[in-house]
Amino acid sequence: MNLLKYCFLLAIAGCLLAVQLVIAEDGVKGNLVTVGWLEKNLKNADVVILDASPSQIYSAKHIPGAINYDIFTYGVRELPIAEIEKRLQAWGISPGKKIVMYDQGGTYMATRLLFSLDYYGFPAKDLYILDGGLSKWQEAGLPVTKEPSPAPKKGSFTIRKLNEDAKVELPEFLTASGDPLNNVLLEALEPSWHFGGLEFFNRPGHIPNAIMIPGADFFNPDKTFKSAEEIEKMMAYFDIRPEQGVYTHCGGGIAASLPFFALKFLLDYPKVKLYQGSQLEWLSDQRELPMWTYDAPFLMRETRWLQTWGGRMMRMYGVSQVSVVDVRPAEAFNQGHLPFAVNIPADVFKNNIMDPDNLAKILGPAGVDASHEAVVVSGAGLTKESALAFVMLEKLGQKKVSVFMDSLGRGAQAGFAVTKDVTVVGPKKGPGDLSIPPTTYPGNSRNEIIIADPKSTRGNYPKIFIASGQTMAAKTQDDKVVHVPYLDLLNGDGTPKAAKDIWNILTKAGVPRYAELVCFSDDPGEAAANYFILKLMGYPDVKVLVM
Repeated sequence: MNLLKYCFLLAIAGCLLAVQLVIAEDGVKGNLVTVGWLEKNLKNADVVILDASPSQIYSAKHIPGAINYDIFTYGVRELPIAEIEKRLQAWGISPGKKIVMYDQGGTYMATRLLFSLDYYGFPAKDLYILDGGLSKWQEAGLPVTKEPSPAPKKGSFTIRKLNEDAKVELPEFLTASGDPLNNVLLEALEPSWHFGGLEFFNRPGHIPNAIMIPGADFFNPDKTFKSAEEIEKMMAYFDIRPEQGVYTHCGGGIAASLPFFALKFLLDYPKVKLYQGSQLEWLSDQRELPMWTYDAPFLMRETRWLQTWGGRMMRMYGVSQVSVVDVRPAEAFNQGHLPFAVNIPADVFKNNIMDPDNLAKILGPAGVDASHEAVVVSGAGLTKESALAFVMLEKLGQKKVSVFMDSLGRGAQAGFAVTKDVTVVGPKKGPGDLSIPPTTYPGNSRNEIIIADPKSTRGNYPKIFIASGQTMAAKTQDDKVVHVPYLDLLNGDGTPKAAKDIWNILTKAGVPRYAELVCFSDDPGEAAANYFILKLMGYPDVKVLVM
């Protein structure tokens, strides 16, 4: 009898060991499992399979034994804990079980379900996504069925403590939006939504300082996730770092689960949170929180802004930190200019493209303070001349640079009248003196903004050259070249076209989202104009080639 009991216990131990070996075998990488692994574990009692697809897709075909959870049927609002717990137990979820979630593949339903289970305290080490989803499963020739799965044995999982670190509420998210150095607002929406082409809510665009990485960017063509190394490369391209707080969001908190999963579970970023409220909550706030369509609208300034921050009152109180740089010829400047503007003609910038240190020696005595925001004025918005000045000031390490987009006449209509009075550059003689003090411009020249040799730089992604003039430059490049005349991106008054239209023009021309973009032209000002537009649109790796 004792021998029989011993053999029985030995057999049970052997079965448990076999289960463990199956679970631990190849096919598991972090929180991803392959279709091959799931095929071997399809009837494993310790594996729960959840289909996160919409119910009509589940009814048409699903993996045998999978239980359906349709977020659009149940809704995304938070239910009472007792009800959530009851639902999880009805799926057969118990401590120690391995939960494998999938959807059609290449989408965000499974990751959204994983986020919920992570938030409700189920151990992250036991949560898995089927890599490639149902698409990859069928591609491998594995079986699907229309038959609903039988109800599993009731599970015993109880919600003891919510994982509050998994999500963020509006106050924290709002604070993070104003601190892009230490925080990232990672938006999972498509360009048409991000740049204002589609308007699902009452205002188009995106939350200020949001970095757009659409969910599709995280997948390979076969709908499996890109490797951790490739996703890490994407993050480096946008300067998203592990030490930053990363707040993923979208329109309503579902698509945001894709970057949440990728960064938290595939890259092990320690400070990733999902903003469930997303744009829906942001736009419904009674404070009417702002939305942007361009990625960097602060690169453009208009009359009211300049009149306030660079006008007489702020200068009288000594709090203005604005240098107004008029790049028109001296003759035009002397006929009338904005108050407190200093004249540094465009030729000065052009003649010193390859000698930024000499340009620095000119800027300081002229009254341009490197620690201020330099607002470049052409009188006609973004021109070749104002764009080149913008690029040169960026290269020299100016703290902030922008371009004044209004005409001088429009400024006068708004009460910021032009003047012929000489802007006095000299030491202040007293508290009320409005003279512009000369400075020593440090000239901390930055590399890789203006380059002379295209082979001198190497970005995270391949180089794409953008011919920026109306015709192709006389000297073209050996690598891939696309033609985007800078004037095609501007309105007749020198202001950039709407962000959605610029995106469509760039996409049609063949400008990729991931590339080292090098603007060139026989006239460096034309290349500089495209550089400005690309920075306005949020492209992180842009350069000007001087030939």
